[in-house]
Amino acid sequence: MLIADAQVHIWAPSTPERPWRAGQAMHRETPLGADELLREMDAAGVHRAVLVPPYWDYDRNDLVLEAAQRHPDRFAAMGRLDTATPGARELVATWRRQPGMLGLRCSFNRPHLIATLTEGRADWLWEEAEKAGVPIMALVSHDRVHLIDRFAERHPRLKLALCHLGLTSNEYDEVAFRDLDRLLALARRPNVNVKLSALPAYTKDTYPYRSLHPYLRRVYDAFGPRRMFWGTDLARLPCSYRQAITMFTEAIPWLTAADQEWIMGRGLCEWLEWPLPRDRG
Repeated sequence: MLIADAQVHIWAPSTPERPWRAGQAMHRETPLGADELLREMDAAGVHRAVLVPPYWDYDRNDLVLEAAQRHPDRFAAMGRLDTATPGARELVATWRRQPGMLGLRCSFNRPHLIATLTEGRADWLWEEAEKAGVPIMALVSHDRVHLIDRFAERHPRLKLALCHLGLTSNEYDEVAFRDLDRLLALARRPNVNVKLSALPAYTKDTYPYRSLHPYLRRVYDAFGPRRMFWGTDLARLPCSYRQAITMFTEAIPWLTAADQEWIMGRGLCEWLEWPLPRDRG
């Protein structure tokens, strides 16, 4: 079974030439680089990973692109784009022509980023991404997923995936999932998918995180396995990389082998049009 991680951040040390964004907390103090990630993946049995620049590294895509170009069968990039940058609209049209770049990661989880979404300043992005065939992974909370629903309806060929099930950092269990129905309502849009990324970070439970199973069942019933993409956001996991896999492949009794195949990697790779390795079909 192909195991493909829908999200891992990699970044370099902060230097005067390449400083981190001031005042931002990192997932961990020690940077996670591509070489270390490859070792972690090999040890855990992860075949592929989608790389995303972390917020504290601004909108720099050079590290994720370099890694994806060096290891095209292991890494792919979902890059960031400052929609206020002059010429940003034109960049979308050729976004996937960058070797290793398969889509966009858009965050709407801070006041100025939320305003971009709510005030319509980036409405052009959805249209341009649809025209160019650029998938978008969007980080947006439950109280604003209705805005994504609007864009999904308006642009039915736009490929969308909602990160972390729309959960909010530093909320756990019942509080974190209290508005899950708002996310599930988007299942009626066939172009909307969900990322099962970083889920252990949203519960006080311990491995194998059985307290998450009722919520995952609701997501499964709404979206189905082909629209659910497993992921980790590795640098902030409270468990091992291997446990992040087996919590799905060994601990959820109602997932069939076919379900696991779609959730653990096939669905993500097909959605991104990232060709499957030949020896895996």
